Parts: sequence; C-alpha cells; structure tokens
Amino acid sequence: MTAIPESQGDFTLPGEAGYEDLTLNLARKWGADTIRDSDGSRISPEITRFGYDIYSTLCLVRSINEWAKKNPTRLQQNYLMSFPVVAERASLTIDPLNRFFREQFVLNTRDDPKRWWQVFDRTTGEEVPKKQWSFDPKRKTVTISQAKRWHRYTVNFLVFRIWEEISMYNQITNGWADKEEHKPAVDPIYPDTRKAILRFLDQWLVEHPETTVVRFTSMFYNFTWFWGDDPNLRYPYNDWGDYAMTVSPRSLGLFKKEFGYALCSEDFVNGGLYNNTHNAPSRRYRDYMDFMHRFVVDFGRQCVERVRRAGKKAFVFYDDHWIGVEPYSERFADFGFDGLIKCVFNAFEVRKCAHAEGVKTHELRLHPYLFPTGLKGEPTFQEGGNPTLDAKNFWIDARRGILRAPIDRIGLGGRLSLLEPFPDFCDYIKKLADEFRLLKSFHAGDRPYTAPFKVGVLTSWGKLRSWICSGHFAHGVELNELIESLAGMPVDVEFFSFDDLREKGVPRGVKVVLNAGRAGSAWSGGPEWEDPEVVEILSGWVARGGGFFGVGEPSALEGRPGMRFQMAPVLGLDRERGERFGHARYAYRTEKSHFITGDLPDGPDFKRHVDGIYLLDGETRVLAELAGEPAVTARSVKKGRSVYFSGFRFNPENTRLLLRALYWAAGREDAYAAWSSSNVRTDCAWFPKKRKLVVINNDAEPHQTTVTLGDGKRSRKVSLDGHGIAIIDL
Repeated sequence: MTAIPESQGDFTLPGEAGYEDLTLNLARKWGADTIRDSDGSRISPEITRFGYDIYSTLCLVRSINEWAKKNPTRLQQNYLMSFPVVAERASLTIDPLNRFFREQFVLNTRDDPKRWWQVFDRTTGEEVPKKQWSFDPKRKTVTISQAKRWHRYTVNFLVFRIWEEISMYNQITNGWADKEEHKPAVDPIYPDTRKAILRFLDQWLVEHPETTVVRFTSMFYNFTWFWGDDPNLRYPYNDWGDYAMTVSPRSLGLFKKEFGYALCSEDFVNGGLYNNTHNAPSRRYRDYMDFMHRFVVDFGRQCVERVRRAGKKAFVFYDDHWIGVEPYSERFADFGFDGLIKCVFNAFEVRKCAHAEGVKTHELRLHPYLFPTGLKGEPTFQEGGNPTLDAKNFWIDARRGILRAPIDRIGLGGRLSLLEPFPDFCDYIKKLADEFRLLKSFHAGDRPYTAPFKVGVLTSWGKLRSWICSGHFAHGVELNELIESLAGMPVDVEFFSFDDLREKGVPRGVKVVLNAGRAGSAWSGGPEWEDPEVVEILSGWVARGGGFFGVGEPSALEGRPGMRFQMAPVLGLDRERGERFGHARYAYRTEKSHFITGDLPDGPDFKRHVDGIYLLDGETRVLAELAGEPAVTARSVKKGRSVYFSGFRFNPENTRLLLRALYWAAGREDAYAAWSSSNVRTDCAWFPKKRKLVVINNDAEPHQTTVTLGDGKRSRKVSLDGHGIAIIDL
C-alpha cells in the first residue's frame, strides 16, 4: 500500500488579525497557499505580507450601509402572507406582521397597498374585493368588512427587509449583536443602486491591492429565509431555491414590460406554500425565475469585469446570495467567474460543485466552520464540542464525492483564534489536507472507473437543480436521500426535465431513468404526468430495453380516477389510499434470493415509506416487504426492466441495495463485480491510468473488506482504520 505523503498547496486558510503567529504556523502546517478573511474576522496588513495569495470576501449588497440608510426605499423587498386569522364577526382586523421577526421586516407602505397587496378568504380560496378591505397606515393593520364568520383570512403584503439574513444569523447565533450595526441588503434592480454598488466596488478594488481573488458572497439575492418572533417557530419558512426575496414593484413592472403579462402577490405567496422548490413550479414562476436570472447575470458580469480589469480573479460562493446565479444554467458561464466555492457537509454537495461548468476552479469550504456553534446551535469550538470528530465525520461523507469527481481546492472559514485549545483538530486537518491532495493527483489526467451505463434522474427542474433538492441535506425527502447515495457511486448521473424528455427523449447513454418523490412534488413530477406523451415516451423506451426505477410515488397523479401511478403498467403496481376497500389484492410471495437483495440480509430500512402498494398481476416479483406490503419489487417489461422502492433513506445498506438495483434495471448484473467492495461500509475507486486502487472506510469503526478487481474474479483483502483510507498500487 502507498503511504500518504506530506504535500503543499490547494488549501485556503482563514486568517485573523491579532493572531498573526497562529495564522502563519497553521498555514505552514496545513500547506496553505491562500489566506482569506471571514465573517467576524479580518486580515491584518502583517498577514498580507506573508507572501500568500489573499482571498477577500465581498458581499456587495450589504457593503454600502451608509448609502442604504439614506435610501430606505432601495432595500430589498419580498411578499409575505400573514398568519391566518379566523373571523368571529363581520369585521376582522389583521396585523400582517404578527408572529414575524420585526427586526427583519417592516411594512412597505410607500407603494400603495391597494395596488400591490391582496386579501384572501382562504376557506373558499377567493380573493376579497379591494373595496371590502382597508389599510390603516398609523396602526399598520388591515381591516376586512363583510367577513364571513369562521372563515380563515390572510393578507399578502410587501415588506422591506431591514436586516440581511446571513448577517443576522451570524450575529444572533454567535452573540455578535452588540459588535456590529444591522446591515440591510440593497436591491440592484434600481439603476441608482447599481451605480452606488459599482462606485463602491471600484473604490474597494483600489483600496485592496493585496487581494488576489475577490470572493463574491454570493451576488445579490439570498435564498428565502423568513424569521419569526416565536422561539418555537424561529424560521417559519426557508427554501434554498425560492426567488421570493427578489420581488419588488420595480421588478414586477419590468417583468410585465418584457413578458407582456402581470404577476401578482399570489404568484409568490401561493396560499402560504410560496414557491417551495419541492413543489412543481408554474410556468408563470419559471418565467419570473428566467427574468431575474438574466438580470443577475447581466449586472454580475459588470462586477466581474471590473475585478478582472483590476488584475484580480473573481470567485463566487455557491451559498448565501446565490439566487439568480444558477450554476447549472447555460448562462452561468456568461458571468466570467474564475472559480466556484461550495460549502459542503456531504457527498452530493461535492458533486454539485464539481460538475458545474463555466469556471476553472472548483473549491470546497469544509465543515465544521470555525464558529463557536454549528448550524443547529450545537457546541463546536467551545466547551462540550468535539470539532475533531465533527471534521472526521464531515470528511468521510464529503470524501465519497471527492473520490468520484475532481475538486481543485479545499479550505476552511471562520475565526482561527478558536483553534488554540484544539491542537488535535489542527493535527487532523493536516492529515485531511494531505489526503485531499493525493486524491486530487489521481484525478489529474485520469478518470475513475464507472459502470457501463448512465443513470438519468427525471424531475420537474431537470439540470437546473442537479445534485440538489433544496439546500443542504433535507432528510426525509426521498430524492435527497437517493442522490446522496448516488454521489458516492461509480455511476455517471444526468439530471433532465420533462420538457427535455418531450423535446429530445431519454438522454443518450442513459440506461436507467430514476423518478422519485411524493405525489405532486417537483421530484416526482406532479402535473407533468397529465401529459400522455410523457407516459408514451417512457413506456416505449422501457419496452425497447430501458430501465425505469421508481421510488416513493413515481409518476403519481392525483385527482384522476383509476391508476394513481401513470407508469403503473411498467412497474406492475400502484398505490391506493382507502378507495379500493372493495377490491381484492393480488397475492404474492417474497423472493428469498435475488441479485438486487444480495447484500441485504434483513429487510430494507427506509424509515418512511409509502403504504397502500398493491400488485397488478403476477409478473412483478416482490423482493422485500414492509408492514405486509411490497417494498422492493422487480419486473421484466418486454426488452426492458423496472424496479420499485416504497421509500429510501441514505445509509450503507440501502446504498448498496440501490447500486445493485441500478445494475439490475440496466440489465448489467454481469458487470457488477468489477471494482466492487464486499463491505457495505466501504467504497473503492479504480484509477486506470494511475494504476491506483483507492479504498475508503465510511465509518468511525475499523473494517475489513474484499475488493474484486476489474476482471470480476481476482480480489484483494484490505483492512481499514476508522475513517481510514488505503491506496493500493496494481
């Protein structure tokens, strides 16, 4: 086996003024070639003279605070829906901001509420005529006349956001509230705001000659994050991909001028669901996304060009104000960014960064972040925390993705001074950095072995939401759990939409189409399945030799009598929810032995699974059941095959079950053995040009495994420490 050598470079270290010796010592220890600043800390002139490249973090929309104070109408806005209130009499008064966090929001009363707001009877779903409600500007309340008793009413209303969400979170969570004034975010949709931002950027570039890379965080608009004043409901709504926080009267006016029709508050509020990424998007909303994306690209390119003219590189952080940036859009390359940085907790976030096109450098910001507390308020770099163990666990999850896809750089962020009491953490990061550089060297000029087929993931969003459902790991969302498993597999994956399917058919090279999610979701497809052409294309493709893999409620369509799963004839099963009590169910026996369940001694642990599954006939083979109903099935369909899972959650056993099922659905069981690892808690990758076999342990405990080599016959036994890695020369 090859030992991991000490190495240098490809590492970004957070520096901190006042801790110059610590910064320099850790830069040398970890082999850093770059030093960055972070929220809550800064770099001193002494640090900039160490000779390292300097990353400077820049959030343009919260950088001109004095200008924002003088121009309060240029703050970013959004629509909110008031919490529902039940009418007990004919007159009902609603405080729109009740239960929202008033340090984040103030009502926009400068733009006429009668024009921009809407009031709804949510019991009937009807809008209340404007003549039946009034706004009191002194009390800041809405009064509804002729209300129907016991009906629920809400107000859709515009607000200014007076405290930018990431700054607000960092200050409140880390106890910085008294150290820094509240910073709002300005809206560049207004021409005078753009001029102010560009003036600031030009001056900033002159004042930071030591900066080699401007690290935009991110561009202009944050993902949606509405705060509440109740500690038991601190975040009433949060969604990674919702464009809710880009809305203003000006943006709506410009949209109408370009697209020829007007949007209203309900297009964004959507009955209180907003435009959650998990829900299938309307065409009107997709038009607005396209409009805002083009605006962000056009103005973002102007900012990047200024950075380039100043002789610096421009990187963008794929978090925070990333809305409109859209790294999986065809327009992303038009920004002209030199690099993309993604904070990562797990493997699918690695893949999300690695496969984005249009930049030269792909960099990961690792966890834990160097803050006293983690994202959930848990202790990290303080008493009760164990940051070394956190780093190991985050690394083994991220490493699964790094093994499969090339990453150029890694780094950390936060306050370096917090590390002084944790020398074991500093020692582990050195080991981690060396391990990363070695894996990077294997990817250089080489590509790890992958299965002889491609998997296509069919969703409403398609490529635009590749390697993501919404935000970080949303446990309980079947597709989120599935793509975390896929991210560490030796399988090429392509995301495509129903529009792509109708226009071009199943993508070339795809042998298995995966459709997963709950009925009505963007992931399963929801109303897309109303189109019979979708069923025709997929059914014909399977009959000719393709593989269809459904999880949860694939192809589900609500409200139509008969079959719920539109691909039921291909799957050989469907779901009922109590409406078939008068119908008998087809009897079946669970098969004890099958290729798919070859590594599953017990039944699958899906945690959540869809009930009410019944077979259509005896052609569908039940491989496992849960609560007396089919949970894993397989079926031959003319020249093709189908597989069904009633649910899924990411764990080693289910990941192996999924991999075997993909090989079976593709009809390539014969190729499964090559470069496979017997222990489900380990993974391996073969780099053919480098002649290197990499075996990793995805568990904290030591493990042994047997790796079958490329001929499917010979093998190597490997012993691994907890969190360990082995490099074997062949």
